[in-house]
Amino acid sequence: MATKTQRHPDLAPASPGEMLREIVIPATGRTKTAIAQALGISRTTLHAVLNDSQGVTPELAMRLGKLFNDGPEVWLRMQNARDVWRLSHKMRKKLAAIEPIIEVA
Repeated sequence: MATKTQRHPDLAPASPGEMLREIVIPATGRTKTAIAQALGISRTTLHAVLNDSQGVTPELAMRLGKLFNDGPEVWLRMQNARDVWRLSHKMRKKLAAIEPIIEVA
């Protein structure tokens, strides 16, 4: 069961690329080229994800979930958290100007 994170709100959530680059791929003992081949994607695409210049698409999440046997949801949730964090920081001033019309209890 997931618990609420204690990460400081000014720190971005880890990206799927960062997780792959720092933890997952090294744990396999395989090269990035071998991982790209196993995923059926180009090395260029894998490197773009690893360097955070490209996010994980639903298709790539399916491939990652199959390869690492953890399902696509893990990768999609991680990408979504990163995307929402970035957008909320980019839109901070615009969002502050919006007044809620419904109160949540």
